[in-house]
Amino acid sequence: MKKLLLFVLMLGITISGFTQNRATVSKELRDYSIRKARYVRPPSEFSKSPTIPSYKADFIPEEEIIGNTFYDLQSNTSNQNRFHVYPDGTMAGVWTFGLDFPNFAGDRGTGYNYYDGSTWGPYPTERIESLRTGWPSYAPYGENGELVVSHDFGAGTLIVLTRDQKGTGTWSEDVFEGPAATPISWNRSTTSGINNSVIQTLCITWPEANNGSIYQGLDGALLYSRSADGGATWDPEHEILDGISSNEYVGFSADMYEWAATDDDNIAFLVGDSWRDFVLMKSDDGGDTWDKTVIWENPYPMFNPAQPTPTDTFYCVDGSHHLAYDSDGMIHVVFGINRSYSDGTGSFWFPGVGGIGYWNENRPTFSNDMDALCPLYDNCSYSELVEDYSLIGWTQDINNNGTIDVLDDWGTYYLGFSSMPQITINDQDNIYIVFTSVTETYDNGTQSYRHMWSRFSGYGDFWGPFTDLTSDLVHIFDECVFPSIASTSDDYYYLIYQTDTEPGLAVRGDEDPYGEILIRFMKADILEVWVGDEDNTTIFDYDVLQNYPNPFTGTSTVKVNVRHTSPLTLEVVNMMGQMVYSVDAGIAQPGMNKITIDGTKLTPGIYFYTVKAGEAEITKKMIVE
Repeated sequence: MKKLLLFVLMLGITISGFTQNRATVSKELRDYSIRKARYVRPPSEFSKSPTIPSYKADFIPEEEIIGNTFYDLQSNTSNQNRFHVYPDGTMAGVWTFGLDFPNFAGDRGTGYNYYDGSTWGPYPTERIESLRTGWPSYAPYGENGELVVSHDFGAGTLIVLTRDQKGTGTWSEDVFEGPAATPISWNRSTTSGINNSVIQTLCITWPEANNGSIYQGLDGALLYSRSADGGATWDPEHEILDGISSNEYVGFSADMYEWAATDDDNIAFLVGDSWRDFVLMKSDDGGDTWDKTVIWENPYPMFNPAQPTPTDTFYCVDGSHHLAYDSDGMIHVVFGINRSYSDGTGSFWFPGVGGIGYWNENRPTFSNDMDALCPLYDNCSYSELVEDYSLIGWTQDINNNGTIDVLDDWGTYYLGFSSMPQITINDQDNIYIVFTSVTETYDNGTQSYRHMWSRFSGYGDFWGPFTDLTSDLVHIFDECVFPSIASTSDDYYYLIYQTDTEPGLAVRGDEDPYGEILIRFMKADILEVWVGDEDNTTIFDYDVLQNYPNPFTGTSTVKVNVRHTSPLTLEVVNMMGQMVYSVDAGIAQPGMNKITIDGTKLTPGIYFYTVKAGEAEITKKMIVE
């Protein structure tokens, strides 16, 4: 069904202020597809002839290198929770560590570093587990402790590490085995409940392609487990949730899922990629019961990548996505976009196609139309995406010539041209996203680099300017990938990510040789990202959203994006121009602010309200019934 409702919703929302004439990658590169298999470029193509960027953003966030590794693959698709900021200002981050390339037989495991409130520790020189592991998740645990869960791929088990005091002490190490004679890997683990006392874990059984076997009808069964005693016991254990069983899907792949959790009983996860529905599973009772929402419906239900049949080409979720709760318990979602098809012998993806989509639980879901997720290119006649509303990220035209000028090659991750999105929401329900994108003017003469970009939003109703977080000169020759953002923020938002001097993945056999990979910590000033320029204007027309609901009885809310600290008021006049109601909202801080109109103090009719912030005034119409 065509989502005309999207456009109806847009009538009450002013978002056009940030819309621009968007340049795209050439049609030739967008239409170039690669079969999903190991892709190796001939070594003879490798050379390095530096290109100095013609563009540099003014915004330079604080950064620090917190560790290194030679193992350059942190995730197959979605980025796990590998970083946390605690209320006392301490932080910790983890990554897959290994210096013994190319096989990493002796030292691969979890690299860990801790910020004690004033300094980060030295680079770790060894893993924290006693045996070879990978793919760590990190979360707070207990009153002041921490949790790391990784996988031992050799044994097909998970390794659960806990300790009572974050940053210090000995880790307690336990093995979490899969169902009888069934190996499990690629975990995503977090904590929930009071004092983060409950461990929540997702993993999959090994698919046949990884020498596994069909489990309860699924070639890669997504299993849910929960422990309230640090991993000593699990209940439920290895549960296949209703809605993601063999009744609905053929199976799942590694890393196409991730968590959001709160310090109460609210937990949720996403799962999906090019060949499965994009699904939100949400629980408000700590995992006892679940509600399923299909955010995007795949046009080929029960498609089996192991036994492919021919399909048309369609736009899709690329498998990398992220989610966050707002203050009302509503889920907000960001996801990478790509294109796919099968010729009956295998499946294909399009590395030159990309974009970042956005959805929240107040919006209609996307249909199974082949072009439903088309990122507004000229070769699709229909799309359910709306720029700066549900399509919120794309590659930027840095040199402003109307085309995206990149080299023919860039690092391959089986993801879109813009992908790896992360989202965090602060206490005022302002949204900050980070994503990676192949970026003009940054290349090594053979391949173009990915940079990390950011945008902000007031509750998802509009989106602000793009910011290149890695435009500093230090990143001229950096591939910036695998961000993991903290779920909380204050005057800053925080993340860790990976930089590599060569695009792509040596682990997967791309052309780039093994080299030192740096794990970086980033601290981005929210005010600088939000304002984005030197203009002293406090509000523009598109910063004042239409009151909702409208028409209304009772109360209605006006959301106002304030760009600089200033007094904020609202005045209501009737059709005669007489002021009949006013609200003094005090001194507003930069970001999204809310003003409530009490309609019980007004007689039914048509009114005009004027929002004043500093010297700026914006007027809109409303109806009281």
